[in-house]
Amino acid sequence: MTTQERRPAVVGQAQGLDVFARLCPSRVVFAVLADKWALLIVMSLGEVGGQRFSEVRRAVDGISRKMLTQSLRTLERHGLVRRTVYPETPPRVVYELLPLGLQLADLVAPLGRWTEEHAPAMLAVREGVDRANGEG
Repeated sequence: MTTQERRPAVVGQAQGLDVFARLCPSRVVFAVLADKWALLIVMSLGEVGGQRFSEVRRAVDGISRKMLTQSLRTLERHGLVRRTVYPETPPRVVYELLPLGLQLADLVAPLGRWTEEHAPAMLAVREGVDRANGEG
């Protein structure tokens, strides 16, 4: 049975899109979403709502200014995040999810919770495998 036969038809496939196909444009979008910083930013904005740059940076511990800037620009470019500049002194910039970003946040939040719940078991297995392979 091929991957195509196992997977249910979805809207994108009905339009000729297939994320498993090497040259499909949806693969590019999938790669954007698969970035760890992108998902963490989306999760943070989904949980808290609109945030300033420094707030997002505090929420996503460990991200550099450069990576946060790049990730926010990429998310904005793909229609997931809106950047609003308020004409104040100094200017206030707020990032918030657009409707597509909100839909993505609703999907990703359970993955984040699942990860937190199952990380200890997975790390224990990894440690055992590493030990068995003479690593670490």
